[in-house]
Amino acid sequence: MTAKRGNSANGRRFAIIGAGPGGLCTAIRLKQAGLENFVIFERGSAVGGTWWNNRYPGAACDVPSHLYSFSFEIKTDWSRPYSTQPEIQAYFEHCAEKYAITPHIRFGTAIASARWDDERALWQLTTEHGDSDEAHVVVSAMGMFNEPYTPKIPGLDAFAGTTFHSARWNHRHDLDAEKVAVIGSAASATQFVPEVAKRTSQLSVFQRSANWVLPKEDDPYTPDQIETFATEPSVREALRQEIYQNIERLITYSSQQTLQKAEAAGLANLETIRDPEVRRKLTPTHPYGCKRPLLSNEYYPTFNRPDVALVTEPIARIHPDAIETDDGKRRAVDTIILGTGFETTRYLSAIEVAGRDGVDIEAAWADGAQAYFGITTSGFPNLFMLYGPNTNNGSILFMLECQVDYVMRQIARLSSEELAWLDVRPDVMDRYNEDLQHDIGQVGVWQASCNGYYRGPGGRIITQWPHTTAEYRARTQRADDDAYETKVA
Repeated sequence: MTAKRGNSANGRRFAIIGAGPGGLCTAIRLKQAGLENFVIFERGSAVGGTWWNNRYPGAACDVPSHLYSFSFEIKTDWSRPYSTQPEIQAYFEHCAEKYAITPHIRFGTAIASARWDDERALWQLTTEHGDSDEAHVVVSAMGMFNEPYTPKIPGLDAFAGTTFHSARWNHRHDLDAEKVAVIGSAASATQFVPEVAKRTSQLSVFQRSANWVLPKEDDPYTPDQIETFATEPSVREALRQEIYQNIERLITYSSQQTLQKAEAAGLANLETIRDPEVRRKLTPTHPYGCKRPLLSNEYYPTFNRPDVALVTEPIARIHPDAIETDDGKRRAVDTIILGTGFETTRYLSAIEVAGRDGVDIEAAWADGAQAYFGITTSGFPNLFMLYGPNTNNGSILFMLECQVDYVMRQIARLSSEELAWLDVRPDVMDRYNEDLQHDIGQVGVWQASCNGYYRGPGGRIITQWPHTTAEYRARTQRADDDAYETKVA
C-alpha cells in the first residue's frame, strides 16, 4: 500500500508498530483528532502487547488496578487490588472494540525494517513477510519488553526435553508430574513459580541473585466494593489519586524512611520461609530499588514445599536430560522454563531502522539508546517512540498518555506549519540526556552494582526515569518548538 501524498494532517498516513497499550492509546487519539489514515502493525494475533505475550500462569500487574486504566477510559469493576493478565487483556480488547481500532490492525504482521526516504519525506516499511508499506509518520509502540532474552548457556540448544520462555508460554505442554527447571528468579518467575510448583513432581529454581519481594495487599474486592467503585465516581477517583500519590512518593527512591520501611517489609516477608539456609539464599544483598521491586505473597512459601529446590550454584552446562552446575551436580530435567526477562535496552533497535543519510539506529545508539523525552531521537524525522529510553517508572499507562499527548502535538505542528518533517536537534537531545544522566546519578540505590537490567552497552542507565511522573508530564507539556529542525513541505 502506498502512502497518500499531501501536507495536511488528513493527507498523511500514519503507521503504528504494536497494538499494546501505547499503540492503542495512539490510535484512539488519532481517531479523536479526525485522523483515520493509520495502520497498526501487530506481530501477535491479538491486542494487548506485553499482556498478550505474557500469558504465563499467575501473570499479574504490579501497579494497583485502579491506576491501571487510561484516564479517558476508566475501568470501574476491577476484581482485585492487583489485576491479573486475563482481566487486563480483556480491558485492552474492550478499548480496541469501543474506539473501533480493530479494523486498523494487521495482526500477524511484524515490521522488520524502516528506512527514511528524504526526497519523499516518508518512511518505507518492510514486514517480516517481505511486504512493503509507507507512512509519513511512524510511532513505535514496541516499548521495553518486546524481545525475550535467552541466556547463552552451553548445551541449551541441545536439550532434548521441552524449552520455552515465560513470555512465549507453551500452553499445549503438560507440566503435570514433570521434573521442571526454572532459570531466572525475577519479576515473571516470582509470579509463575508458585503456580508451576502445584503441578510438577520436582521443581528446581535456578537463581543468580536474590530480589526484594514485598508482601502484596491483594484480597479480592467484595461485590459491595465493586458496586461502590462503579456507582460512586468520587470514591473511585479518591482511590486512584491515593494510589498515584503513594507511587509518586516511592519512585524517586529519595526517602530513606520509605526505603527502610520497604526493606523491613521484605525481610518480614522472608520470615515465611522455614529453612534458614534457603531464607539466607533468598535474602537480597543489594539495597531496595537497585533492581525492580517485586510483590508476592506466594513466592517465598513455595520454597517450603519438599518438591521445590532453590539452586544458587551457577549453571555450568545443560545436557540433553539434565542441568549441571559448577559444583558438578546434575539435576534431571524434563522441561526448562526461561524466566530470564527481556532485552530491555534495545527498544526500536530490535528492528532495522535507517534515518537521514542512511544512519543506522544501532550505530546511533552504539553507546546505548537515547532520545529526547524518550520519545524521539535525532536523525530520524517523524519517528516517535512510546515507552522509549529512560521512561520507565510509575504507572506506564500514565507515562504513555503523556507521550502520546506529546506526539499528537508534533503531528498537529506538521499540519499547522505545513512541514514535511521535523527532527529533534542533536544538541538539544545531547543536553537533555546529559542532564538526565546527572539526575540519574543522584538516585543512590541505582548506583549499586546489582545487575545490568537498567544499563546499556556503554554502562549508562537507559531505562529509568529518575523523577516523578508528574514531573515528566510537566516537562512534556511545555512548548519546545525550537528543539526541532524542520523542513517545509
